[in-house]
Amino acid sequence: MNLNTPSLGSLSSGASEQADVTIDPPVGIEPRPGQVICGDIDMRIDSNGLWHHNGSPIGRMELVKLFSTVLRRDEAGDHWLITPAEMARIQVDDAPFMIVEMMVDGGGEDQTVSFRTNVETWVTIDREHPLRVEIDSETGEPSPYVVLDSGDIASGGGLEAKLNRAVYYDLVSIGVEEWLGQAHIFGIWSGGEFFAVGRMEDENAG
Repeated sequence: MNLNTPSLGSLSSGASEQADVTIDPPVGIEPRPGQVICGDIDMRIDSNGLWHHNGSPIGRMELVKLFSTVLRRDEAGDHWLITPAEMARIQVDDAPFMIVEMMVDGGGEDQTVSFRTNVETWVTIDREHPLRVEIDSETGEPSPYVVLDSGDIASGGGLEAKLNRAVYYDLVSIGVEEWLGQAHIFGIWSGGEFFAVGRMEDENAG
């Protein structure tokens, strides 16, 4: 495989190469003239950010990094590998990337918080790369994510990375309490913005 331009069609089972099969393109991403839509290929990113092909982990980090550079999320929430020549949809169990390290610069409202992903890229939390935390309604477990690009997550677009447990605990350790309107919020400052990590329980309520 060319480490500059991956051949996505070579990773498929071949079923999508039949001439009489019509495959829908990514929602909101217009194919270029001549760009082949390969359809689904047997590639999966598990909930820990580990890439698999044909059911086996991809052991070569340089391949994972290469694929990560052509990964996009369409407006339907599906993840695609998109090269100048091809488009292929893959399965992503949760977020495609994991945050494995945190770096903090400054303090207070001037603080910046940056994260390193499992593919050795860095992102700083700010207005264009916000932090969000989902809370499981049954278990109460938090699932923290940061947006890696400027896609609109609410409408399905944009790539995210999930914080691993150790980094999330590091993030919580620098959290502060703020009042936003009538809401008492626990969160962090970064890039001149305040990002909620959780809502504080008002012990004096009622």
